[in-house]
Amino acid sequence: MAPFAAVVVAAGKGLRAGGCVPKQFALWRGTPLVRHSVERLLDAGAAPLVVAIPDDWRAEAEAALAGLGPVVLVPGGATRQASVRAALEWLDRRGGIERVLIHDAARPDLPGEVIAALVAALDGAPGAIPVLPVVDSVVRGDGGLRQAAESRDGLYRVQTPQAFRFAPILAAHRGWRDAAEAGDDATVGDAAGLAIALVSGDERLRKVTFAEDFDSADRDSHDDRTTAMMTRTGAGFDVHRLVEGEDLWLCGVKIDHPRGLSGHSDADVAIHALVDALLGAIAAGDIGDHFPPSDPQWKGAASDRFLAHAAALVRARGFAVGNVDVTIICEAPKIGPHKAAMRERLAAILDIAVDQVSVKATTTERLGLTGRGEGIAAQAIATVFGA
Repeated sequence: MAPFAAVVVAAGKGLRAGGCVPKQFALWRGTPLVRHSVERLLDAGAAPLVVAIPDDWRAEAEAALAGLGPVVLVPGGATRQASVRAALEWLDRRGGIERVLIHDAARPDLPGEVIAALVAALDGAPGAIPVLPVVDSVVRGDGGLRQAAESRDGLYRVQTPQAFRFAPILAAHRGWRDAAEAGDDATVGDAAGLAIALVSGDERLRKVTFAEDFDSADRDSHDDRTTAMMTRTGAGFDVHRLVEGEDLWLCGVKIDHPRGLSGHSDADVAIHALVDALLGAIAAGDIGDHFPPSDPQWKGAASDRFLAHAAALVRARGFAVGNVDVTIICEAPKIGPHKAAMRERLAAILDIAVDQVSVKATTTERLGLTGRGEGIAAQAIATVFGA
């Protein structure tokens, strides 16, 4: 197969699918929707691959695509055309692109046979699109009433990805002047006079649009663990030693105390426990997997970075934080005077309401390492709900 680049359009912010995140980041068969088509395009040899995203959802996009091959994220625009053009302009600056496939993230089940057919079709045409014949009867209607039957001969349903010679489709997007938004890139190409070849599409390329599409995908996957609407709970626990010469950070708040906690980062034991609770709720490992203490970049790092990362992973998996409950276990300092500030700080990092955050404190009646004042422990519980 000839080399090709790919653009995945995932810049929409609509919540039509009924979730709390844009649908491209919601779970489909247990994985963020956008990840499916990106994986299939990479497997087929797409290089480079550019994903147009809503810029204020960058953290969620990075988490949704974590671990994949070279993927470039570019901010999308206010329209689909603007998003595609932004991705094409990035490819143009890179240079050396001859063929490009442009695909909607909402079509996750992308057969390799369709990709191969599209790339091959560019040998004889500047553009190619996958289509399926219209098999149902077609009628024209007016005012909710049937008017007249229409012939379905020569009518097709259009899908993505759509393939193009790079220079012509870039020029077509640059020259697009219609005030109306085009339904797809073939419309943009057609307006520029490009001949568009038709190749056989696939029913698997159906578009995921509404909440029931996610529900049916989960039923089809035969995996009850990935049901679209669900509530999950995770628990976390951590302990750090109190030492001289360190600042004491708890729940992102600096506490005036003669000793601080020792650790590779700022050793905020309460946030560390909460990070593990959130990661546990989405089965994403633990804090050490994401921020290994052997990595020097995390030495002295503020733990609020770890918590923001965990929250972004929760959203990227199609969940929202429901509530969190943190219990700090120590003899000193007194936590009561700082609870309000702690709750506000955690709520700000997680981007949730303060009344979704609970911070409590207890002692071990002078028993054990916390009772002897050797360290501070914390435990946390987090609840997330599915999109």
